[in-house]
Amino acid sequence: MKHSTPVKSRPIFGSLLLSMILAGCAVGPEYVAPRTELAPFHNLAAVSTRQGGTAAPSLDQWWTGFNDPMLLTVVQRALAQNLDLAAALARVQQARAVAAGSGAQLLPTADLGASATFEHQSLRGEIGSIAQGSPGFTRDIRDYAIGPAASWEIDLFGGLRRDAAASRDEAQAAQADQAGTRVTVAADAADAYLQVRGYQARLAVAQDQIDTDNQLLDLVRERYKAGAATGREIAQAQALLQQARASIPLLRTGLEQQLNRLDVLMEAQPGTYAHELDTSVGIPSVPSIPIDNQPIDMLRRRPDIIAAERRLAASNERIGAAISDFYPKFSLSGALGFDSLNGHLFNASAFQAVGGGALRWRLFDFGKIDAEVAQARGANAEALALYRQSVLHAAEDVENSLMSLAQTQVRVDEVQGQVEALTRARELSEQAYRAGSITLTDVLDADRELLTARDQLDNDRAGAARAAVGVYRALGGGWTPPSGAATSLADGVANDTASRRVTSSAGI
Repeated sequence: MKHSTPVKSRPIFGSLLLSMILAGCAVGPEYVAPRTELAPFHNLAAVSTRQGGTAAPSLDQWWTGFNDPMLLTVVQRALAQNLDLAAALARVQQARAVAAGSGAQLLPTADLGASATFEHQSLRGEIGSIAQGSPGFTRDIRDYAIGPAASWEIDLFGGLRRDAAASRDEAQAAQADQAGTRVTVAADAADAYLQVRGYQARLAVAQDQIDTDNQLLDLVRERYKAGAATGREIAQAQALLQQARASIPLLRTGLEQQLNRLDVLMEAQPGTYAHELDTSVGIPSVPSIPIDNQPIDMLRRRPDIIAAERRLAASNERIGAAISDFYPKFSLSGALGFDSLNGHLFNASAFQAVGGGALRWRLFDFGKIDAEVAQARGANAEALALYRQSVLHAAEDVENSLMSLAQTQVRVDEVQGQVEALTRARELSEQAYRAGSITLTDVLDADRELLTARDQLDNDRAGAARAAVGVYRALGGGWTPPSGAATSLADGVANDTASRRVTSSAGI
């Protein structure tokens, strides 16, 4: 191997290169967390006026506030077995792997290579025709080489660091998405369970009404035998009984659908856990709602807001990565090893070392880098708009769920009073009919109205419990945010991209 005389690098160039490496400059905009002002939730007052004396459950495990052991079992089982959560966890693992790979781009790469080559030289070829007359010429050539090689791109202008930071932000967004899936799964499981209990209560009302209508039909038949009733009255009583029985199939269909929904949420074939809910235990009462929650608490807890903010941060980093292509790329490479044609590989004469540096600078590319930077800025503007939209949608969810809970509870109270009044009216109507003071039509009307009101009451009681679940979901309950999570959001949501500071090329 030929040896060349080493050339000493100029001290000023070495000092400059070292200072640039240590400075770790990065071009592009510095990320500033978004800010906004959100007024306090105006519908909290409607809920707070109806709060009981019990303390509100922790948002992390709000389902414990219903004091229903079976609900607790259902939610915990869904969180442990749900396939959407498993898929979300797999996405987090993928995002973390991408982030790890991007971070590894900042470090040198080392490879170990080995090769063995056998060649039988042609005497008619370019080399063989010339060299065949040389002393010691042989047509059989064996070449052996082994040794490590390393390369390193020096990230002077921060392009690789920006890419790595963007990947880390995307991984954090994936983690927030997983938390959002957890919130959704817990809320969906509780919602399905509460609907199951609501359908069971409504079925019990329907069965009770069937029993009452049977008794009324027996009474009409007795009066008919005594000559005090007509055949028309018997037909009317039978029609009322059939009407009560006709409500059963629809209720059973709804119950079956929610039982199957629960099984799928718990990663089970429909019908697996239905027997555990055969016994009706009534509709759980609505727990207290944490009325001290403010918009800033929602910003810290809502996983969809956290994910949108992390994606906004990632888009900001990608602007810097695109801008870094305006500047030169420096890389170092080197290799150590042994190379021999005669098989004597591991000795001093076969040792060789190679080192070098490279510079790549895109000086003229017809505006390709400009287009890439413009695309990155456009993606950042889109991410900011989506972030702001997610905040507004979250506030909308909270206000709507609070109003739904408050008004559903008002409706429950009103329907409860209606049921009590109709129950008294039904009893008095039957007494009057027995005494012959009124016709059967009056009794049938009272019966029909009572059935409708009782069914509506249980439906509304289940609706109130489901509305409470909606409030917990809207507030971001159902997961435990890590310590210091989304602290950059503690001051609110951000200004637009025009307010962002962009580091100029002179400010690297």
